[in-house]
Amino acid sequence: MTLEDTEYEAVIGLEVHLQLATNSKIFAPSSAKFGGEVNEYIDPVTLGMPGALPVLNKKTVEYAVMLGLALKCEIRRESHFARKHYFYPDLPKGYQISQYDEPLCERGQITIDVDGAERTIGITRIHMEEDAGKNIHDARTGCSLVDLNRAGVPLLEIVSEPDIRTPQEAGQYLRTIRQIARFLGISDGNMEEGSLRCDANVSLRPRGSLKFGTRTEIKNLNSFKFVEKAIEYEMARQASVLRSGNKVIQATMLFDSATGTTRVMRTKEDSADYRYFPDPDLPALLVEDSWISAIKESMPKLPSEFVEELTKKFSLSEYDAQVLTAERAHIDYYLNVYNVCSNPKAACNWVTSELFGYLNKDGKTIETSPVKAADLGELIRLIDADEISGKMAKIVFEEMYTTSQPPAAIIAAKGLKQITDDSAIEKLVEQVLNDNPTQIEQYLGGNERLFGFFVGQAMKVSGGSANPKKVNDFIKAGLEKRRG
Repeated sequence: MTLEDTEYEAVIGLEVHLQLATNSKIFAPSSAKFGGEVNEYIDPVTLGMPGALPVLNKKTVEYAVMLGLALKCEIRRESHFARKHYFYPDLPKGYQISQYDEPLCERGQITIDVDGAERTIGITRIHMEEDAGKNIHDARTGCSLVDLNRAGVPLLEIVSEPDIRTPQEAGQYLRTIRQIARFLGISDGNMEEGSLRCDANVSLRPRGSLKFGTRTEIKNLNSFKFVEKAIEYEMARQASVLRSGNKVIQATMLFDSATGTTRVMRTKEDSADYRYFPDPDLPALLVEDSWISAIKESMPKLPSEFVEELTKKFSLSEYDAQVLTAERAHIDYYLNVYNVCSNPKAACNWVTSELFGYLNKDGKTIETSPVKAADLGELIRLIDADEISGKMAKIVFEEMYTTSQPPAAIIAAKGLKQITDDSAIEKLVEQVLNDNPTQIEQYLGGNERLFGFFVGQAMKVSGGSANPKKVNDFIKAGLEKRRG
């Protein structure tokens, strides 16, 4: 449901949890990678053993600063860690190390594109924290087990301002965060593995009102589709509550993807319920200006910078630029193709139409493409050099996709090299014209549509290997000569 034509306006804020692609955990030496055996990646710090002290992972801070700069945040030169207390089996210390009132990054913004319209969403803060473990509920025994591999994995929590108004904006905001993180190389953003999760705060207010309504928080949404569907349902639910004269109760909600509905998990806690206080085991985090400058210099281009380059320098359309920058692997592949062929538009067409078409059909990604970028660039260069025709190139590309062979080898093996020699093309054109005197007479009598017939016959005689442009030119010259 959308509320554009109703009496209510939605106010939505997102809390995005982004798992960072570090080798080790944020405060412990254990591996942070996904997919180990149960409780394989644990250590005294992860287990909360007495006397085991946390040591901050420097790479986590570097990645946090990178994202903060990408989202135009102010980087706090001194920030602090705090203990956030709650008591679940997957949190062995009884508290989570996070940042509270003095986060590393504050007051940023992000621009999103929704159906061609740009919206700027404010970023309240980005702070570092550790992940919790995972409860595994065993239906056979009726027991709950705990896997602590994920406990202590570094997270960035990105908190938006309540500037989002529709489920579609929320979905696009989340996609853009993921895109930026992947371009920076700080996270794989894999929602299926929990590398990107989202909590959505949703409230309604009378349209035109500036006062916020009572909000609910939908926890642990792990797909773009679920984010949009959960918010849409919660908006409809709250509207129904308000229209009936009742009040929305502040609560933490769960989204049931099977039914597409939300339900109350617990009464919502406020920050006071977590009993935050500064972590005595971790000193203040001091970030020097020189380090921030060095991080900024080392950052790769962001999607928006690539879009600007593709549209202005390469004269591609905005749509093509957006397609090529949807993933970092896409733009890297495209640029490698362009570096070989120096034809930006042709490179775009072959990548987005031909290659993506084949890959989508087979359920493959560009990372697993059987066609190397340099080989595709060489194929385009051969077309531009008139060594093969566009029609031949389609045949060569199909073989490249099937065998991963370079184009030159396929062209040689199949005898597909284009005939470009003027004397050879003039000779075969003369043959075609001499063999079809009736059609020449009809053409000279005014039936100019027969020009295509002569071209087709010449291409047939050459086995499709003659340069089409030169064939056209010599047929035109031959016919004019016969016109007298």
